[in-house]
Amino acid sequence: MGTEIERKFLVKSDAWRSLGVGKPYRQGYVFKSTGVTVRVRIAGTQGYLTLKGKAENYARPEFEYEIPVNDAQEMLELWCHPRIVEKIRYRIPCGDLVWEVDEFQGFNQGLILAEVELSAANQVIDLPDWVGQEVSEQDRYYNSSLALHPYSLWATDES
Repeated sequence: MGTEIERKFLVKSDAWRSLGVGKPYRQGYVFKSTGVTVRVRIAGTQGYLTLKGKAENYARPEFEYEIPVNDAQEMLELWCHPRIVEKIRYRIPCGDLVWEVDEFQGFNQGLILAEVELSAANQVIDLPDWVGQEVSEQDRYYNSSLALHPYSLWATDES
């Protein structure tokens, strides 16, 4: 079984922009129930099907499989449209870690998040100066939540 141990942060400055090259991502969520999420993703020219379990202490089971990009596109259109999350992902090496900065597009434009995958939940990390508040345990920052409740509607949701 694969396990994803990940922490997520808001980005507080543009200092990261010159540190990595972006790749477009489109993804949608076919099913989310009882803590299990099924995601379809197109990253650049590759398609993926991913199943993720419920997170506990920053860790959750994850199974990811490469699929034909045409199949991924069809799944997105059949089962996920119009709730598609679009973003540009930048991979930024920093010390022994690689940070992934997601600059969201479409209905989530204006949101920029930085994620880092760890080898242990209690791993100590040095935050780059452009990394801000941690949001790892706030469900609304999960991509599956952003598909249903886009960032652009948060202000109206809270009214």
